[in-house]
Formats: sequence, C-alpha cells, structure tokens
Amino acid sequence: MNLDDYTAFAKIDPDDMLAQIDHLPEQLEEAWKLGLSLDLPKMSKIDSVVVAGMGGSAIGADLVAATFADICPVPVFVQRDYGLPAWAKGRGVLAVLSSHSGNTEETLSAFDQAVQSNCQIVTISTGGKLLEKAKQAGLPAWTFKHAGQPRAAVGFSYGLLLALFNRLGLISDVNDAVAQTVAALKEQRQSLRAESPLSQNPAKRTAGQLVGRYPTFFAAGHMAPVARRWKCQINEVAKAVAAFEALPESDHNTLAGISFPEEMLQKAISFFIRSTSDLPRNQLRFELTQQIMMNEGISTDSFMATGQTHLEQLWRAVQFGDYVSYYLAMAYETDPTAIPTISGLKSAMSK
Repeated sequence: MNLDDYTAFAKIDPDDMLAQIDHLPEQLEEAWKLGLSLDLPKMSKIDSVVVAGMGGSAIGADLVAATFADICPVPVFVQRDYGLPAWAKGRGVLAVLSSHSGNTEETLSAFDQAVQSNCQIVTISTGGKLLEKAKQAGLPAWTFKHAGQPRAAVGFSYGLLLALFNRLGLISDVNDAVAQTVAALKEQRQSLRAESPLSQNPAKRTAGQLVGRYPTFFAAGHMAPVARRWKCQINEVAKAVAAFEALPESDHNTLAGISFPEEMLQKAISFFIRSTSDLPRNQLRFELTQQIMMNEGISTDSFMATGQTHLEQLWRAVQFGDYVSYYLAMAYETDPTAIPTISGLKSAMSK
C-alpha cells in the first residue's frame, strides 16, 4: 500500500485506531489530571510496590518504574502472572491491580492474594469484576473511561499510576514535566500524522524499513521498556513477528547469536531505540553493537529520543513506535484493532 494514500486507511482501520494514536498526548494529560483528583485514603508507610497487570495494563507500570528508577526510594515490581510473589505480604506492600476491562483473570487472582496477604491495595480499571471486588472490600478503586483496546490506553495506565506515585510521595512533583512532555508530543505528532507525507514522516519511513523483516528492538536503562512496547505494538497492531532486548545484557548473549540460520538473518533487522541521556558506556555499546551487526550483514536502524527529562524522552519514543506499528499494519493491509488469535484463546480459556 502507498502510505501517503491515507484516505484508504479507513477501509483497513474501521475502528479508527489511528485516532487513538493521534490522541495519545491528550490521553496522557487527561489521565494525569484524573489521577490527581480521584479519592485516595491515607496510607501507611510503603516499603515496596507490586503492580499486577497483563499486556497494555502492565506496560504503564514498566514505563513508570523505568522513568523514576533513579529517584524512587522503594522497589517497584511488575507482576505479569497469576497471584503475587511470596514476598508481597503485609501493610508495607502496596499492591496496585491494573486491568483495562477489570476482568483479566490473572489480575483478579493477584487481587485475591493481595487481600489475603493484607497488602495495601489500589485498583485501576474501567469497571468489571475488579471494580466490584474492590467496592465489596471497601478498597480504593480508580476508574477511567476508555472504549478502545488496552494497548491504546497506555496514557491511562501510565498517567494514573504516575499520579498515584506522586500523591504517595514516591516521586517528586512532576506536574511541570508532564506538561512539558504533553507539549512535546503534540509538536512531534505534526510530522507523524497520516497527513504528513512519506518524505517528511520518519514513522512511515521506519515502517517501510520493517516490511518483510523480523525486527528486534534494543534499548537500555530507562528506555528498556520502550523496546517491549514497540515489540508488543508490532505484534498486536501490525500482526507481525517482533522481539525485544535490553542492553547491556544482550551484549552478553544475544550478540553471539547472529550467525545462524543465515536464511532468517537475511530477513532480520536490529533496531536501536536510544536517548540523549543513555549512560556513556551504553552509548558506546549501542555504537559497537550496531557496527558488529552491520559487519555480519544484519540490517540495522535507530531512533534517538530527545527531551529534557526521562519522561519526555520515553514518551517521544512510545509515540513514535505507536505510529510505526500503525503504518506497518497499513503496509500489510491488516486491521490494526482486531486481535482474533488472542480473542480466540480467551474464549477457549473461558470454557
């Protein structure tokens, strides 16, 4: 498909996923303000945080934890499974249960264990069984309105959790940083929207680079969860295979696995998601790792996230990746919203 023929997108995108991606800056801003206004009872001292969620409901926690890893005084653990870790017991643990629908069975399981383990609890959802359980137990239940897919609600899963951390004193006030980030996303959006032609739209060009290839996304430090986000968006939006890796760990194993099978590696592309505040040693690793892969005949590309704060850099990269996944879906002429394989699995599990 010609990615400049954006009027044809509507035939492939009947649920208008593009509008959801376009609206990301406003969604983040709305979630932040909502999180500052929702009811929150006084809580006792928090020694650790565990956020339980799956898919799009979990990535917001990954992104928050990474953004403030250098200043948050307590460990933040993201649970993508049933139940909770054995250590998550007592009032010193804040358990945040995040489920877009409120019906995610793994998250409901984690809620039950959090109650049994006497954790402090906050739920985040649009409703469902999770809201019912929280209300019955008299626990703080934060809700938001969003009719789309969970992956298109990353602004809510991030912004609400960010506001919660801010109000609990786990991070310093970031109101100015959020406002600056929202403004930066609105500015960046101008060159990424469907109306922006291929010659001036880096997201369309990047999507073109990925057509017919097996991408692996690499990132480091506070940007590492962005690589996971890009991978998941390529999977769910473009229905395409993808993987993600984190530096420096990948230089201790993945870098050795770039010789075989040759037929597959001819279709591979290593994509490096960088930021201007990457650690100097990781900056060197990016450069050397990319050079080694190029010498081995593997295609490479990169994205550099700019901005004055980790928050802005991270969100610039998230926004860029969301547009890339959308344009890749258009290139493959596949519906970016429907996820029949996942829906089929959930249906089978429910029986």
